[in-house]
Amino acid sequence: MKLTLETNRLILRPFNIDDAQDMFDNWASDSDVTKYLTWNHHTDINQTKEILNIWIEQYQKPERINFAITLKENNELIGGIDVVGYLDGVPVIGYAITKKHWNNGYTTEACKKLIEYLFSIGHKKIRIDAVVENIASNKVIKKCGGILFDTVEEFIKSKNETVKINCYYIEMSDFNDN
Repeated sequence: MKLTLETNRLILRPFNIDDAQDMFDNWASDSDVTKYLTWNHHTDINQTKEILNIWIEQYQKPERINFAITLKENNELIGGIDVVGYLDGVPVIGYAITKKHWNNGYTTEACKKLIEYLFSIGHKKIRIDAVVENIASNKVIKKCGGILFDTVEEFIKSKNETVKINCYYIEMSDFNDN
């Protein structure tokens, strides 16, 4: 689904193939950013182009919700946020943001906006997972109203490792969009 959302400081817009270089340079090639993601950092811009082409194709599906995160002030592409899938009909959110923009509240701002949108189209519950050691991501989820309901071990095939993951639900009654 192609859609644009706005916050005070951000524009969440569809990705396009022209985003490949910025995505590669800003976060996809950074092993610190991808450390806790389910995919490894990109070593070649062609990997980034391949994934962007897949995402752009998937915009034809109404359930596919995927945004480039850009700064309003200068249109800089700083990350991405999307519904990575659905578990029992519940949307699962994933995100990544460039390291130079960590600790500025941008991820929380983008996440709250996406959650607000998902509730507005009828979802009653949202899920977000984070690796236990990813302190920053766990904080983002809690700031968005996430309630921890389980911690599980999951094997991440692309990284060939087992990690502990905190699983959170956000329900409309727990959501704080302030």
